[in-house]
Order: sequence, then structure tokens, then C-alpha cells
Amino acid sequence: MRVTVCELNDEPKAFARDWERLVAHVKAESSDLVLLSEMPFCPWFGVTPVFDPAVWQAAVSAHDKWQARLYELAPAVVLCSRPVNSGNRRFNEGFIWDQADGYHPAHIKSYLPDEEGVWEASWYDKGEGEFVPVEIGAARIGFAICTELWAMEQARLYGKAGVHIIATPRVTTKATVDKWLAGGRVAAIVSGAFSLSSNLTSSEGRPADFGGQGWIVGPDGQVLGVTSRERPFVTVEIDLNEAEYAKKTFPRYALP
Repeated sequence: MRVTVCELNDEPKAFARDWERLVAHVKAESSDLVLLSEMPFCPWFGVTPVFDPAVWQAAVSAHDKWQARLYELAPAVVLCSRPVNSGNRRFNEGFIWDQADGYHPAHIKSYLPDEEGVWEASWYDKGEGEFVPVEIGAARIGFAICTELWAMEQARLYGKAGVHIIATPRVTTKATVDKWLAGGRVAAIVSGAFSLSSNLTSSEGRPADFGGQGWIVGPDGQVLGVTSRERPFVTVEIDLNEAEYAKKTFPRYALP
């Protein structure tokens, strides 16, 4: 399976340019699966703790608009997250998109930070803490959206459930990229699965300084590829059998 991760600018005009380049990359690399960053289709709104209904609805509308363009990445399957309304509640919903069936809700983000620059719990509601694998062809995939990556017990349980890939769309700052990559490597080792992540970047003068660095990590924590400003898209051929085998080896077999 050929998997692609990326870093995309959260400023709308820069994002549109990045999108065109991503589409070209995915076509050239014949990607089977593309992971986008967390809520990528609008500027990040969680820089303030004050919820604004108009800003939220604009974010929902922007994702509606760009979701209609996911076909441009076909025949690749797309993993991402987006803001959604559900009755009188608001969520950050992980989803799968494929050419045959379109949009499939897959996971609701359950662990929400609420601090300077990432006022998520002030803007939307927590999920119920359900981490259920989803299947894409032969691949079994588990979502761990941004902060959820640090719930290593969930990574272990994903491994026990036979997950091949843990997908982590995220929005994290430049100052923390090393810490996040370390988390991705540990999640891969604990689960015996490939860890994939894509992140936002930001231009000079933006309210938040997002750091990019998407990654593809193998089931034993080996870094197979990372993105950068100079190389914002990375595609790697992965063998799902490696994740099957890894679950039979240390430390996975020794974990309850």
C-alpha cells in the first residue's frame, strides 16, 4: 500500500496552492491512501477561548466546500478530520472518504486540550471515548486525532484489535515537533502498527506557529519518512504484513 502524509498551510490562499501541489504529488506517486491534517480546510480558530458561532459555522462551511473536492485525490482513499454539527452539539469528526462511497464518519475526537493556542474544549464537545477500528480494503485503521496520540493504552488496544495503521491528523506547533514524533514512534511500537501523521503549517505573522512535520513510522518505531517545508509531501510503500508480524514480537506479545 502506498501511503502519503503531508503538511498544509492553514492560510486559505497558501492552502489552495498546497492543495494543487498535493493533488499532483498523489497522482505522480499513485498513492493508495492520503492522510490530511486535523481540520485542514479553514484557518485554525482555537487561538481564542471565546466561542464564536459565526466563526464555527464558517469553518463547517469551508470543510463542506473542500470535502466536495476530495475526488481530486481519487482513486486514493482519504483520511481526515473536520468540524461537524450534531443536533445542538459540535464535534471534531475523523472520517474516511473513498471514490465509490464518499464520506464515512469514523471517529469523534475525545481528548480535548484547552490552553493557550489550542482552546479545543471551549469550541466543541468531547466524543464518548470510542476507538473502533475501520477497514479500508485489506487495511485495518485506527484514528488517534492529535492529543489522542498520547493515550498509549488506546494504541495498545488498537494493536490487540489487529490495526495495521494508526492515523493521527493533527494541529501542533513548531516548538513541539520532536515530542510529537517521539509519541508517534512509541504508539507504533506499542501497537505493532504503522503510525501516520499529517500536520498544518503557518505563515509568518499567523496567530499560531504550526510546525508541519508529517511522518510515516514503521511498526518497530523506525522513521520511514518525514515532511518538511522543502518536502511537504511524502509517500512510502508499506507492507501490511509487517504490522501483522510485529504483533507477534516484543514488546507486543508480552503486553496484556
